[in-house]
This record gives sequence, C-alpha cells and structure tokens, in this order.
Amino acid sequence: MFLRSQVRKKDGKEHTYWSVVENKRLHDGRVAQRQVLYLGEVNDSQRAAWRKTLDAHSPDSDATAQIALFPHDRPAPEDDARVVRIRLDQLSLHHPRQWGGCWLALELYRQLGLDTFFAAQLPVSRKGTRWDQILQVLVTQRLLAPGSEWQLHRDWFERTALADLLGGDFGLAEIHKLYATLDQVLPLKEKLFAHLRDKWSDLFGAKYEVLLYDLTSTYFETNTPEDPADPRRHGYSRDHRPDCPQVVIALVVTPEGFPLAYEILPGNTADNTTLQGFLEKIEARYGQAQRVWLMDRGIPTEAVLTQMRASDPPVNYLVGTPKGALTALEKALLERPWETVRDGVQVKLLPQDGEVYVLARSVGRVGKERAIRRKKLRRLLARLHELRKQSPGRDKLLMALGAAKKEAGRFYTLLKITVPAADQIVSAETFSFRCDRPRLRVVRRREGRYLLRSNLTGRPPAELWTFYTQLVQVEEAFKNLKGDLRVRPVYHQKLERIEAHILVAFLAYSLHVCLRQRLKAVAGGLTSRAVLEKFCTVQMVDVHLPTTDGRTVILTRHTQPEKELQVLLEQLNLTLPAQPPPKITAAAALAV
Repeated sequence: MFLRSQVRKKDGKEHTYWSVVENKRLHDGRVAQRQVLYLGEVNDSQRAAWRKTLDAHSPDSDATAQIALFPHDRPAPEDDARVVRIRLDQLSLHHPRQWGGCWLALELYRQLGLDTFFAAQLPVSRKGTRWDQILQVLVTQRLLAPGSEWQLHRDWFERTALADLLGGDFGLAEIHKLYATLDQVLPLKEKLFAHLRDKWSDLFGAKYEVLLYDLTSTYFETNTPEDPADPRRHGYSRDHRPDCPQVVIALVVTPEGFPLAYEILPGNTADNTTLQGFLEKIEARYGQAQRVWLMDRGIPTEAVLTQMRASDPPVNYLVGTPKGALTALEKALLERPWETVRDGVQVKLLPQDGEVYVLARSVGRVGKERAIRRKKLRRLLARLHELRKQSPGRDKLLMALGAAKKEAGRFYTLLKITVPAADQIVSAETFSFRCDRPRLRVVRRREGRYLLRSNLTGRPPAELWTFYTQLVQVEEAFKNLKGDLRVRPVYHQKLERIEAHILVAFLAYSLHVCLRQRLKAVAGGLTSRAVLEKFCTVQMVDVHLPTTDGRTVILTRHTQPEKELQVLLEQLNLTLPAQPPPKITAAAALAV
C-alpha cells in the first residue's frame, strides 16, 4: 500500500488530497489499484507518519503440490519429500470474509439460468475481462448489501468471498469495469425478459393469463436536467418528494409475484397515459390471448378501457374505481344483495353496459379507515382549539390553517370552518368551526368499501374479489425494490447508467422472488431477507499453518453452518460445495 495524491483547484488555490491506495495483482499479470482510505488534506508530519506505517506485502505464490502434514513435535517419515512439518502452536487466521450469502446469491443466479444467459450475451473481452462475472458481483451486492459501485469497489468486495466463488480476483471490482458492465447490459433488457418468462414457467409453472400492472416513482436529489430528452422530471411523487426530479417505473408481475417486465418513463408522465404502450409490448411478447389485466384506479382511461373491450380477442380487465363513482351507482347498488366471499368480506355485483361493477365491503378495513379518520379529526380539532386560544393575526391564522389542512388531508372537509374577513380581528365570533354532519355520514357509510370495475361478466364474485387482492404482489415488489434492495439513491448522472442501475435492481429482485418461492414450499413464514441473513453468518477464513522450514500452508475454509442453517439447507435441497484445496507458499514469501 502507498499514498497517492490528487491536486484540485478551488477558489483559485491548489489543494492536494491524499488517499491510501493498494495494488492488486490480477490473473493476467496487470495491476489494479484500490483506494483503501481517503485521507483528505494532510500536513507534512501526518503524511510522513502514514508513509512510515504503510507496509509493502509480497504477492503469494500460486504454485501447489500434494503434501502430507505432520505436527513439528511428532515423528514423520524421513524419506518422503511430500512430508511437511507444521507448527500448530503458531496457527493463525487471516482475511475473514462473508461467504454464505454470496454463495446463496450465486446459486439463485444459477437456478434462474442467468449465468449461462449472460455468459452467452456478454463474451469475454480480448483482454480477458469476464463481463458476465462482474454483473454477478453487481447483482449480488444489490441483493445482500445495496450500495454504490464506488462502495463496492472500495470496500465491499474485499469483505466478501466472491473472488473465491467466481475463481477471479480484484479485477472483478475495478471501478471502470463496473461502469463498463452497466453500459453493456442495458441493451439486453428485452432478451432478459424473454429468458425470465421461460424460467418462471419451467421452475414454478407460472401462468400469464392474469397480469398485474402498476406504477411507482424514484427521485433524484439533484437539479432538473436541462436536456429535454432526459426523463428526470418533476411530477406526482409517490415518495412525497415533489421538490426532486424523478422517473416513473411501470412494472408487470404475475399474481404470484414473478416480475416479467418494466419500463422507465419520464417523471412527469400521467398515470393514465402509460397503459396503451405497455399493452402493445405485452401482446408482442406473449401473443394475443384471453388475458386479465389487474390495475389500480387512475391508470386506465375510459378510452383505453373501451379499446380493450373492442379488441379481438377482448382484453379482460379488473380495475379499481374512485369512490366518487359510488355517487352515481349508489341507488342501483342499494337494491342488490350482499354476497359473502370470505369471513368479514362481502360484495355486490351490478352489471351495466357490458361491464360489471363490484362493490366490496371489508369489516377489517372499516375499522382501519375509521381509526385513521378519528385520529386525523382529533388532531385537527385540537389544533383549531389551540388557534382559537392563541388568537393570532388573520394572516398567521390562514397560514396555520393551511398547515393543518395539509396534515388532515381529505378529512379537513368534514369540518365547516369560518374565518374572519380581511377587516376583522380573530375572535371566537369570527373564527368558528363545526362538523359537517351530512358529509360525515357519507364518508362514514363508505368506509371499508371500495368499488371495482371489470368486463369479466358472469364470473363468480369471489373470483373477482380474489383477482383484485392479488394487486398486493406488485405493491410488495415496489416495497422490496425501494426498501430491501434500495433502488435509490441513484448516484449515476448518465441516463443509460441510471436505467442500467434499475435493471440490476430488477435482477436482484428476481433472485429475491426465486428464493421466496423456494421458501413457500417449505415454510410460508420464512422471508427471503431472514434466510439471506442466516446464510451471511457463514464466513470464509484463511488458516495459516507455518512450517518448520519457513514456508506456510494456507487452508482456505468456510465455517460450518449452524444447526438452524443446516436444517434450511436440507429443506431447500441445497448442498454446500467442498472446501477449497490447500496451498503452500515458498519460503519467506509472506515476510513483510
């Protein structure tokens, strides 16, 4: 390791920043540099102290031979050249690194056939770079410890056993190669979707008659780009960050949660303008068939629904409908009987103009929505009483009411609030509030109810309701992408790498789903994240055994799994690989 400086000009002055850098010898003889520590600006004495404490390590020899080990204080054959006497009293452990989670990630990658798929699509470069293996590193990091490519290069890769598992070295984590891999993988997106479609069918018997479609967004903590073609734009933020530009992600999954495809759209794209293009792409990918699309309210327009009904063959759909539509249908629905589809859930069906409206009522949802409303109203009333006691100026009162309205949301309209005129002071007479009882009765009556709309006429009510509840799978996908796999923050500036970053997250989510489906067969309560954490407890270490002749025998070993992990391995029908063969160094090769 050594010190490396970088000179930058700032405010007309030159500043020298220092880093501790390590040379890593690659299999092809080249040397790659890894930044170990960033020191910033240091003075002369500090720099001298760092240089004094940095040691230069000699590279290990790769030569191997069959040997027989004997303790140095035990008798051994004198005429056998393979005999090596070791000093057990000087045994030491080196380079502990995470092995189990990496092995499981690569095993899931293999089960989905992604290793062979990308090996064929990303051939080895003329310099010997394995782009497919670098992609495995990127996906594994996104699954186990999401972070930036720079963090992977600088810190994470060295703390894992990926080099051992992939038969590579630090060349798999060179920073410029990580970025170059992102540049190469993006054009393979459509081929990847086709590959995953076949794999979900082969491994889990997935069907594509019912598809779930929904949208989410991810934001960027940066200024809006000046390039009009850049999709990072301000729009409706599902992350409650309207101050940041964003992109919209449209995702299609099956009812079991298998991800099939996604698209990246400009951040200012309206929800109801996205569906038509996706329908055409899915038809081109899977053919025209009797397929059911499940969507939340606000995504399809009336024109798109009409086109779906008129197509040949018709495209079936089941979509959520805003509660406001209940006003026009409420009288007709009152005459319809309730049908029980499961404990605590009842539905009414209303056929109309080639469609059927489904009004669902959930006892559990009634209690939840009622509790939310009461909590919001209590806070709003407490704030209004507080403002009445304070008697602020009219302008301050209006500002405070605006803040209270934002916090109360739609429940703010359940109160009739009178504010003083421009020439009046704030008093109990000019500032008053009371409950809007007719509106409250309407809201209370509709709590726990939601309206669905479909062209699946003649289907049983229970089937329609079950279809719609499967939308939770696409919501779970967004939750995992944003939470568990941390698709944001996005550190890239180039549009192509932003899209490639999301593609890597999509691949990691595919591994996540593959593991979840394997776990469903053995225990429904086990989560993918809990199992990954169990596997991550298995470490790999280098056991150094000094010999009496100055050499060192190196045994690279992964730790034995604990009992609960052994049970998991058996239930998942997984077998850990054999321990790597030992190595022995030349005399004094490890001397510092």
